[in-house]
Amino acid sequence: MSDYLPLLIVGAIIGVFSLVFLVVYLTDLRRGEERTSDRHMKDTQIIRRLLHYARPYWKSFVAVVVVMLISIAYDVLSPLLIGDIQRVVRDEFQLRDLYIRVGVYAGILVVSLVCTYLQAMILQKTGQKILSKIREDVYTHILSLSHDQLNNIPVGKLVTRVSNDPNAISYLFTNILVTLAKNIMVIFGVLGAMLLLNYALTLMVLCFVPVLVLFTLVFRRFSRKVHRRVSDATTDINTFLSENLSGMKITQVFCQEDRKMQEFRQRSDRLEKVKHQRMFVFGIFRPMVYMLFISSNLFLFYIGARGYIDGWSLLGQTITSDVVVSFYMYISKFFNPIQTLAEQFDMLQRSFASAEKIFTVLDMEPEVVDEPDAIDLPQIQGAIEFRDVWFAYEPGEWVLKGVSFKVQPKQTVAFVGSTGSGKTTILSLICRNYDIQKGQILIDGIDIRKIKIASLRRHFGQMLQDVFLFSGTIRSNIALGEDFTQEQIQEAAHYVNADSFISKLDKGLDEPVRERGNNFSAGQRQLLSFARTVVHRPSVMILDEATANIDTETELLIQDSLDKMKNIGTMLVVAHRLSTIQHADNIILLSHGKIVEQGTHQELLKQHGRYYQLYTLQYNKSQLA
Repeated sequence: MSDYLPLLIVGAIIGVFSLVFLVVYLTDLRRGEERTSDRHMKDTQIIRRLLHYARPYWKSFVAVVVVMLISIAYDVLSPLLIGDIQRVVRDEFQLRDLYIRVGVYAGILVVSLVCTYLQAMILQKTGQKILSKIREDVYTHILSLSHDQLNNIPVGKLVTRVSNDPNAISYLFTNILVTLAKNIMVIFGVLGAMLLLNYALTLMVLCFVPVLVLFTLVFRRFSRKVHRRVSDATTDINTFLSENLSGMKITQVFCQEDRKMQEFRQRSDRLEKVKHQRMFVFGIFRPMVYMLFISSNLFLFYIGARGYIDGWSLLGQTITSDVVVSFYMYISKFFNPIQTLAEQFDMLQRSFASAEKIFTVLDMEPEVVDEPDAIDLPQIQGAIEFRDVWFAYEPGEWVLKGVSFKVQPKQTVAFVGSTGSGKTTILSLICRNYDIQKGQILIDGIDIRKIKIASLRRHFGQMLQDVFLFSGTIRSNIALGEDFTQEQIQEAAHYVNADSFISKLDKGLDEPVRERGNNFSAGQRQLLSFARTVVHRPSVMILDEATANIDTETELLIQDSLDKMKNIGTMLVVAHRLSTIQHADNIILLSHGKIVEQGTHQELLKQHGRYYQLYTLQYNKSQLA
């Protein structure tokens, strides 16, 4: 019994740790299942959809499997060769025999290194191709979503779907799946070699596997929790930064720096805390696995030493020095993959979670789509008609209620009314940014739902109050990627009076535009949007509060530009300043989603109705100012 005392002591220590882990695991189970994932798709479904992207590159993956099998030979054969070298040195030593074995070992090592390099290069190239395809599909699908769908999804979330989540999937193809497969094959290959070499020592090593499985189960349970907490805390702090960096000017204006800093510190402290929790979980798991690795080696060395000194045998098998050397290497190659498998499985689940988020976006059915028999419209005259149109953003909450009107080609029609009366909604419906619930909208007598969306919108030029300029140059913001000549861009800029400030810039049309055009005034941005519209030569122009918040001098330039653009095609205008629409061919006054009055400026004034009241109110305010 005393011969086994050291082994029993080590076994008892391992048993105490196992008992503690088992109690912790069962206690956590008794507390109830905590939400460990937001996923709703099955792993098999996710894998099937991911294989759709991997299928075109199946030859690359077959090549990787072949290369991987060759590299695994090193893990399986190298301990045997080292053990054989030990046997040669121990027995009748011949330098030639040593050189041969060292040469074989070096050859296997070189082949393994070359295979590992080839495997990494093939997987990285293939993974990047898959990543690019996924990103293209997600971005293309986002472009097809309606305005209502885009309004309901935070921009930061869409950015994450296009940028970060595909990276996780790429890592799945380039590392996780191959590593998982390789580790599993290495474990079985090493186990088979160990059994052939010495089944008694193999059984001794397998005694540690149940304890390792217990440690892995506990680690997986707690690691998934802390990973989720880290993810939630990271998302929270990124959302806070995204919002508050955009609103930094407001924070400074109202002297809220200290309060915002305190809010940021709270989120930062929470992220620090949960990251410490993750470090603690990994800090417990890794030493425990290492303890099992060391314990198995202690068993090996103890049995091997006793066998060498006393001729001791285990299950009838004598342990020689070359067997001890080989098993020492095999134990390392056996435990390392098992430890990695637990961590890789957790990363696999996170990759599946990212894939599900991407597929959730791809599964969103666009609300505004082309009808099966939709047609292309090469050109339009600009006649527009609303026939008893009803529309609601939310079911039952009607924004437009039976709206009907006609716009003749080349006419200028203005929409006025209080906020929420439906003016901007009408303009959005004409471009089919949303689909109506009842009624008809006709362009040149054709229902817009019978026209392809891209063809329809190509004939519209929209100029909004909040002008969006992309980072780049003035030229790129006017052309928007189209192949316009220098003369066409200059002519458009001159036509809308934008050249009045472009000509004063050092680089002219090539002047850099910073993010959202922040290096230009509101009036200058508006003139650039006019130039952008004119150069694309639309048949119908839409202006939604295009003259709001503009200084008087710039307003004169803009008003002159608008007078010129009336000659291009049909013009639809939404304006609160009634003085800017006095020359419109028709003015439609809306209230609570219905048309209350319509006519020319003079006709509406003579009616002494709602329009007359609004005009008189604005006129009196301007006189007082």
